[in-house]
Amino acid sequence: MKTTLMATTFAATLAGSLFLAPLAQAVEYTQVQADKSSVQFNYQQMGVKMDGRFRKFSSQLNFDPAKPTAARASFDIELASVDTGSSEADQEVAGKPWFNSAAFPVARFVSTGVKPLGNNRYEVAGKLTIKGKSQDLSFPASFAAQGAGDKGGVVGGVFEGGFTLRRADFSIGEGSWAKFDIVANDVGIKFRIAVQGK
Repeated sequence: MKTTLMATTFAATLAGSLFLAPLAQAVEYTQVQADKSSVQFNYQQMGVKMDGRFRKFSSQLNFDPAKPTAARASFDIELASVDTGSSEADQEVAGKPWFNSAAFPVARFVSTGVKPLGNNRYEVAGKLTIKGKSQDLSFPASFAAQGAGDKGGVVGGVFEGGFTLRRADFSIGEGSWAKFDIVANDVGIKFRIAVQGK
C-alpha cells in the first residue's frame, strides 16, 4: 500500500514538473540586435560568384518558441547601405537601373505565417517588396537559443536562413542590365538575426 502510494506521488510530482518546466522556461523574443546580425547576398557576374551585404536594416519581431505559429516579423533593409566591396559598384547598384534607392529607399519583408518543421526548424512565409513590386515567398529558417545574457532574466537566440530571389521579378537591373548574360537572374540571400527576449 505504502509502495503504491509512494509510486503514485512520485509519478504525480514528475508529471507536474514536466508540465511546469516549459512554462518556467518560456521566452518571448522581441528585440533584434542589429549589431550582431547580418544580411548578405551573392550572385553570379560573368560566371564568377560575387558576395555583398547590407550594412543597415531594422526589424520588428515577436517570437515565442512555445507558440511559433503566432510569430510575426518585419524587416526593412536600407538599399543605399549596400556593400559590394567597391564604393564605385555600391553607387552603381544603388542607382536607378538597379535598386533606385532614391525613389525606393527600403526593401521590406513582412511575414504572413510560420510553420514548425521540428528540431527548431521552421518554414517562414511572407511578402517581399522591392522597388514597389511585391512577391510572396517562403523559406526555411532555424532558431537556436543561446542562454542567459549579462542582464538579469535576459536570454538570447539566433535565427538563420536564406532564400533565392529572381531580380527580374523586382526590376533589379533595368535597360541593358535586364538581360542575364552578364549578371545572373538568381540572387541568393542569407541572414543571421540575433535576438533577445525575457
